[in-house]
This record gives sequence, C-alpha cells and structure tokens, in this order.
Amino acid sequence: MREINHITGKQLAAARVLAGLGQVELAKNANVSAPTLRRMEASEGEVKGMANNVVAVVRALEAAGIAFLDGDYSGAGGPGVRLLAPARGSIDVNEKQVIQYREVFENDAPPGAGG
Repeated sequence: MREINHITGKQLAAARVLAGLGQVELAKNANVSAPTLRRMEASEGEVKGMANNVVAVVRALEAAGIAFLDGDYSGAGGPGVRLLAPARGSIDVNEKQVIQYREVFENDAPPGAGG
C-alpha cells in the first residue's frame, strides 16, 4: 500500500466508483461515518482526515480490488487508481452471446502442440 499521506480525495472517489461501491457502503466497510468519507473525497489534493480513518478507507478499497497508483511508473500521468479484480457483480458475460465467430476461437491444434 502506498503512503496514505499522498492519497488524494479524487483518488478515493474514483476508486470507490471503480469498485462499484456507494459512499454509505464503503463507509460501512471501512467502519467510518458516511459524512467523514464525503469530507475525505471532497478534499482538494491530499486527503484531509484522521490517519486511521484514511487507512481504513484505503484498506477497504484495496480489499475491493483497487490498487492506488502514485505516478512513479513508466508513462505515469500522475496519481490514479486501477481495478485489479472486477467489482462485485459488475461483469455478467454470457460468452455464447459475446463471441460472434466461435469457430475462430476453438482450439484445432493437435494434442501436444505448443503455442
């Protein structure tokens, strides 16, 4: 987990939406009040709030599959968030409806053929 003093309010808000959580649900998961979470998300720049509350919210978001990006990687555009795991219930795919040309995706290689 990155240092909490560099998490921005916009990152928290974006992470919450990306994880498919409402403010009340995230606040409950982090054991903070919804008004506290709203104030944290509304912070300009770095999150303002008690460190233990910020840590609790960040951990709840990480448990929901969110990774916080600080911009110290190649091609960075600044701080951000990434979904490592799909949000609960957000992906409901019936592959028979999605794949238009199924024969192209079927494996026709002989057994033992690599690649």
